[in-house]
Amino acid sequence: MSVYEWARQELRQSLDNAQEVGFDPGLSLRALLSAVVQQSKAVRSAEDLADELRFLAENLDEDQDYGFMRP
Repeated sequence: MSVYEWARQELRQSLDNAQEVGFDPGLSLRALLSAVVQQSKAVRSAEDLADELRFLAENLDEDQDYGFMRP
């Protein structure tokens, strides 16, 4: 299992637990993202973390074609 597969599994389990106690999925995801960012600040620079978040935000559209990608 890769670390990314592990993270997806942990996230799914956390969302299932949140739903069991009645938390809204969207709000739960926002809270988890906020917690991850706060924890990440302890091991990464703010600039590095901001760069990664910006990259992720700019690449949200899975249907977007990028010039550097080969068909």
